[in-house]
Amino acid sequence: MIRVGNGYDVHKLVSGRRLVLCGAEIPCDKGLMGHSDADVAVHALMDAILGALALGDIGQLFPDNAPEYKDADSMMLLMDVVTAMTAKGYALGNLDITIIAEQPKLAPFIPEMRGNLAAVFGCDIGKVSVKATTEEGLGLAGQGIGAYASVLLMMQ
Repeated sequence: MIRVGNGYDVHKLVSGRRLVLCGAEIPCDKGLMGHSDADVAVHALMDAILGALALGDIGQLFPDNAPEYKDADSMMLLMDVVTAMTAKGYALGNLDITIIAEQPKLAPFIPEMRGNLAAVFGCDIGKVSVKATTEEGLGLAGQGIGAYASVLLMMQ
């Protein structure tokens, strides 16, 4: 059996926070506001997996008012979601993430992001796609960073 899921998330850029995307720390004078480390790409990915499995969303699993998730490492939360995926009998077919950001330029960090995700899934990096785009000054327009994620899960 095959299941498909989609996820979307967006966080505002603010001073005084570090910028983390797919577990990679990106040099930037601003970071993303959020209860956890606000890794918007991983949040979208977790929602895609949870959606594919009809397990709700990350807000249900990791509430933003729960003190234990304050400044949480989203890659660690992703590990919990991957464990739930595996427990349901599914494995990753592939994943595709698009990060939408006017700044900073993300291309140099994409190989690290892909490697970080492949490590969590224990899969070949060829199953992991991460892309970055801008909105040409429209949409988020530098106010934040968003991400879309799609996953294909296959019964093991």
